[in-house]
Amino acid sequence: MKKFKSLLTATAACAALSVATLGSSSVSAANTFISIGTGGPTGVYFVVGNSVCRMVHKEAAEGRKSGRKHGIRCAAPSTGGSNYNIGQIGAGELDFGVAQSDWQFHASNGSSKWEGKQQSDLRAVFSVHPEPFHIIVGADSGINGWDDLKGKRVNIGNPGSGQRGTMEVLMAAHGTSVDDFAIATELTSSEQSKALCDGKIDAYGYTVGVPNAGVAIATDGCDARIINLNSGVEKGLVDANPYYAFATIPKGTYKTSSADVTTFGVKATFVSSAKVDADVVYEVVRAVFENLDDFRKLHPAFANLTPAMMTDDGLSAPLHNGALRYYQEKGWK
Repeated sequence: MKKFKSLLTATAACAALSVATLGSSSVSAANTFISIGTGGPTGVYFVVGNSVCRMVHKEAAEGRKSGRKHGIRCAAPSTGGSNYNIGQIGAGELDFGVAQSDWQFHASNGSSKWEGKQQSDLRAVFSVHPEPFHIIVGADSGINGWDDLKGKRVNIGNPGSGQRGTMEVLMAAHGTSVDDFAIATELTSSEQSKALCDGKIDAYGYTVGVPNAGVAIATDGCDARIINLNSGVEKGLVDANPYYAFATIPKGTYKTSSADVTTFGVKATFVSSAKVDADVVYEVVRAVFENLDDFRKLHPAFANLTPAMMTDDGLSAPLHNGALRYYQEKGWK
């Protein structure tokens, strides 16, 4: 993936979350509950959110002789995905969320779907795994490229999801409208593979880390294929937008992956709000990075994560002060 530099200063006042200073030897005044927006239950975003919670709870000292007395309790429910998470963070309904790097950029800058709705309090925390955009097609669909989608039944994704947003960007770049499809469904990520295998749709778009259990339901379960997206249209998108880059889904990733698939993609990023207390963000970041070896083991998409990647790639919103404090302590910023 390309390197994306985050802004290292964020002039935001942090609202208290009824937590005392959370230094290495301090004790919180009361337990603090944090919520993390994820995505569909079969997607990697769901794993990201729950893995972060797992690291936070692992660090907690309560009930043990050693650990961090931060008093933080964490939950990461399934949600509608990137844009939903960003919106709910802005509304104060979520403390953190997972979002595609392109939608982090647009929300922070007030562009694309976020025009007139700029999320000036959105803050980057760290990035996670690369996310290639997949077009997954039925075994007997006859679809071998984007142009073959015309007249087919295509799932464009549920409103509010990152995959829906990216699908709409790609449709616009190709000059394709929903009227070009026989049917344009709005299924969630947890519904689309079954629908493909049941013959209810011919193809769907999905922005997701590799490998993914939901994709495997279709590829390994009913011989669905992933097609290349490497035309001049995709090249134009990559060249024009700093949050896109070409990506490869390697041969052998799935049962029907007989050759490398070239597509384009984004990064999964972990975001918050300037209104979330810096001490809370610090403890969440510390929990992940102090246990990064354990974090990497929780999904194959995390296997190659490094601090350099996670503190640099795909971060276009200002960096949260709590995250920046930890990175400066480690000498990474």
